[in-house]
Amino acid sequence: MKVLFAAALLLIAATPIISFAEKADQDKPIILEAEKVSVNDVQQVYELDGQVLLIKGSIIVTGEQGNIKVDPEGYEYVDVKGSPETAATFRQRREGLADEFMQGRGNQVSYNAKTELLTLTGDASLKRLLQMQLLDQLRGWKIEYDDVKQYYRVSPPENAKPEDLPLARAILSPRRKATLEK
Repeated sequence: MKVLFAAALLLIAATPIISFAEKADQDKPIILEAEKVSVNDVQQVYELDGQVLLIKGSIIVTGEQGNIKVDPEGYEYVDVKGSPETAATFRQRREGLADEFMQGRGNQVSYNAKTELLTLTGDASLKRLLQMQLLDQLRGWKIEYDDVKQYYRVSPPENAKPEDLPLARAILSPRRKATLEK
């Protein structure tokens, strides 16, 4: 039972990552494409259906169905679901080192622009790439990446059984002293 409890609370705390999300993304317009787009300007809610593509600066989110809400401060809350055939995806350029990206996929992608929290759910994977070279790779049922606090969290399903282990996997590149200095 302790093994299951430990797996359910699996927390992968990567040592501090060098860069943050691309800050210029905050001031970019949102480009929405889908087979069907419904815009409610009064409530600041956007519904997308069919071949969803959302672009905001270096952020690119794809899926089959999406919902975007904008709060009074102008922060977006994005929720995109994939289809049984294709996953929902997320990609964002990182601030700092050139050509560093976070790239993820899952049955559902949620991104809170205010807290800079990315959540990938259902057969989820997340990669950190530098010049298209894989640095970090995570797999699990649910992956959370908090850009402000600089941590990853990989969680198994709530109904996980001991025989299902391992339910989470991480491959993390060593953090070199040279990359930690800004």
